[in-house]
Amino acid sequence: MDSTISLKLKGKGKGSKGASSSSAKPKLQLLKEWSNWSLKKAKVATHYGFIPLIIIVGMNSDPKPHLFQLLSPV
Repeated sequence: MDSTISLKLKGKGKGSKGASSSSAKPKLQLLKEWSNWSLKKAKVATHYGFIPLIIIVGMNSDPKPHLFQLLSPV
């Protein structure tokens, strides 16, 4: 058995069911998949990259603090 998840788009309002809607569905599906994929990757990058970014910015500031001074709450 193939256990793939199928996302079905539901149309809103009255639309024509001609040749234009059949070519628009795959494009919308592709756009939805790519936006979902890119948002997941951006979330992971932000999650793991925010604290190191703050430490790097702090280390490159004008009065050069030690790493311990950056990490201490005082």
